[in-house]
Amino acid sequence: MENLITGAEALMRSLKHQGVETIFGYPGGSIMPVFDALYDHRKELNHILVRHEQGATHAAQGFARVSGEVGVCLVTSGPGATNTITGIADAMIDSTPIVVIAGQVGTNFLGTDAFQEVDLVGITQPITKWSYQIRRAEDVAWAVARAFYVAKSGRPGPVVLDFAKNAQVEKTGYAPTKVDYVRSYLPVPEMDPEAIRQAAELINGAERPLVLVGQGVELGAAQQELRAFIEKAGMPAGCTLLGLSALPTDHPLNKGMLGMHGNLGPNINTNKCDVLIAVGMRFDDRVTGKLETYAKQAKIIHFDIDPAEIDKNVKTDVAVLGDCKETLAAVTQLLESANHQEWIDSFRQYEEVEEEKVIRPELHPVGKALSMGEVVRAVSEATHNEAVLVTDVGQNQMMSARYFKYSKNRSIVTSGGLGTMGFGLPAAIGATFGCPDRTVCVFMGDGGLQMNLQEMGTIMEQKAPVKMILLNNNFLGNVRQWQAMFFNRRYSFTPMMNPDYMKIASAYDIPARRVMTREELAKAIDEMIATDGPFLLEACVEEEGNVMPMTPPGGAVNQMLLEC
Repeated sequence: MENLITGAEALMRSLKHQGVETIFGYPGGSIMPVFDALYDHRKELNHILVRHEQGATHAAQGFARVSGEVGVCLVTSGPGATNTITGIADAMIDSTPIVVIAGQVGTNFLGTDAFQEVDLVGITQPITKWSYQIRRAEDVAWAVARAFYVAKSGRPGPVVLDFAKNAQVEKTGYAPTKVDYVRSYLPVPEMDPEAIRQAAELINGAERPLVLVGQGVELGAAQQELRAFIEKAGMPAGCTLLGLSALPTDHPLNKGMLGMHGNLGPNINTNKCDVLIAVGMRFDDRVTGKLETYAKQAKIIHFDIDPAEIDKNVKTDVAVLGDCKETLAAVTQLLESANHQEWIDSFRQYEEVEEEKVIRPELHPVGKALSMGEVVRAVSEATHNEAVLVTDVGQNQMMSARYFKYSKNRSIVTSGGLGTMGFGLPAAIGATFGCPDRTVCVFMGDGGLQMNLQEMGTIMEQKAPVKMILLNNNFLGNVRQWQAMFFNRRYSFTPMMNPDYMKIASAYDIPARRVMTREELAKAIDEMIATDGPFLLEACVEEEGNVMPMTPPGGAVNQMLLEC
């Protein structure tokens, strides 16, 4: 007779079979049999006890984004499960592979409003790639194998497994299970040779081609293919927020960041190019601005793995479906070597204007107060531009994205599509586990830090080497900037009364330093980098600093404001 094990033990073996070594979680009633099974696997499965389930999902996201592996969360039913919703939605819109395993009441209690019962599958179906309730122990191995396959194949995303308590304690046989096919699910569309030919033909005939680099390049590990593609045809490129580290900052063809707070050149030239080539990006409204005026003069080529993105926002002339690692290489083979020097030089005038009006005043301010940008650039240079940048959401996010420099792949972890305040701190914790050999720097505002401040406890317990940089301006800065620009400076509930962060860091036994002047900054950054383990650097920055340039909401991509 085969050896029978509990469903909870089957879960442990299934996770190990998937190569999982790190889990972020929080125990509770309906998941207790699983945590009991985990007790015997503590050496192989490193469970990180977070302080809130939202923190678990963001930590799993940070882990996944830097490592390329699937992030795993383990939580209980009811409030434990509902606390993960924000992170699941965030992972969905930003294509991050995570698997959330939540406890659930026993099947005989389903639908009775039992203690801590909530319809997790019903709640998460619209924000997951797959959401499934495990009701029998014998289904565990199959469900886990399918969950990991769905989460990481094709366009990655979150999967939820709702694990009924009876299935955790029932006995079953176990055999390692592999899933590499799901009926009616086509993760990678087949490459169409005709689309490849048409794309190459359009590019070969272009005088002013512009490449838009999205996170798909990072997700598809196509960084080398991208470089070969733009270098052969001599094409300038701009990067989306999530695609910023797909191309090194100092690459001569990298013209900077696209979007609302991006660089002048790539935004203005979007409406001047003759062929626009989007690679692994989804034409988000923050990138396009007003769609009616977006790149109307250009032929559009869209490389994407997800057919649902084609023609969703921007009508394409050639859709190149497939994995961009393969499709870029296929198109590159058909490209003629070219040098669009005059076109590339046309970016210089915009770079000079932005340098004079925006960048120089931000990096070398004349006032006494520290600017956000100068703090970011100083931290980046202190890490030799090799650190992983994690950000929260708001002005801190835009400033750090703009002024940090990227020299390695998978170096930016930020909440793009959902814009989740509170993302930064737990995501940075996850990143230290996903890439333990790299320095992880997280930039946060005083608003976002307080949204998941409790994760300082996780940092304390794990001694996670997170370098926390708090850009403290005593405001909810991004909303305040909009209020200044579009609401007549009516600062409705954006001034922020702050606690003493030095005392908070001290309570968690985390070394910390507060700086208010330029003279103190370099020394404090050196101390932070030299400190083994976590460190909190609070930079008291100009209270009413603004992120510029900016495309006003509803404005055209080439109508960028240079001053507030």
